[in-house]
Amino acid sequence: MAMWNPWRGCKKCSDGCFHCYIHKGDAKRNVNTNEIVKTKDFEKPIEKLKNGAFKMKSGIVYLCFSTDFLIEDADIWREECWKMIKMRQDCTFLFLTKRIDRFMRCIPDDWGDGYDNVVVCCTIENQKNADYKLSIFKDLPIKHKCITAQPLLEKIDIEKYLDGIELVVVGGESDINARPLDFAWVLSIREQCKRANVNFEFRQCGTYFIKDGKQYRIQTKDLMRQARLSNIDYKKL
Repeated sequence: MAMWNPWRGCKKCSDGCFHCYIHKGDAKRNVNTNEIVKTKDFEKPIEKLKNGAFKMKSGIVYLCFSTDFLIEDADIWREECWKMIKMRQDCTFLFLTKRIDRFMRCIPDDWGDGYDNVVVCCTIENQKNADYKLSIFKDLPIKHKCITAQPLLEKIDIEKYLDGIELVVVGGESDINARPLDFAWVLSIREQCKRANVNFEFRQCGTYFIKDGKQYRIQTKDLMRQARLSNIDYKKL
């Protein structure tokens, strides 16, 4: 597993961005998150060792996890990234985006019905954004599609959008002022995935977690562990 952030910085664009950890971390370092800049790792996938082997090992590559791969400010650099992605067929590049409505403007000329080594995760957080984004996502030419409902802010119905989806990930918000996550919302999505036979993963609880009508406060270090302990992940048959 590798991380590749060819640029850094992001701009809030969705209801799920309110307590963004990138913006919070940058604020502590007096960094302007709204300034999108190339990083020293821009050519990371094609950098080589002295023996000619790639420095970045084969396997899954998490792309732009501190920004958005489809952000407008990076339009001038993205074509170079697609070339590197196509070159590294031994890697699977996975990125999340809150800007799925820009997808068709951001793909390379030879995209066709998608690259085999690219996984696209469309992020949603409430019914309004689920209906808008997933209605676009379902018709896009992408070979590997995932949905990330994190932070999940309310009970949502996404079952009609699950055709062709490989995985749905659900999680809560992590912040002292976080909006609560109700376990019933998580279970509802799980049941939708089971009926559609789509993989489901409960990634993390929220800082404020509601179960059976009672609210709990969970420390950040325990959010993922508590989600795993619920043992509700579903693997398609």
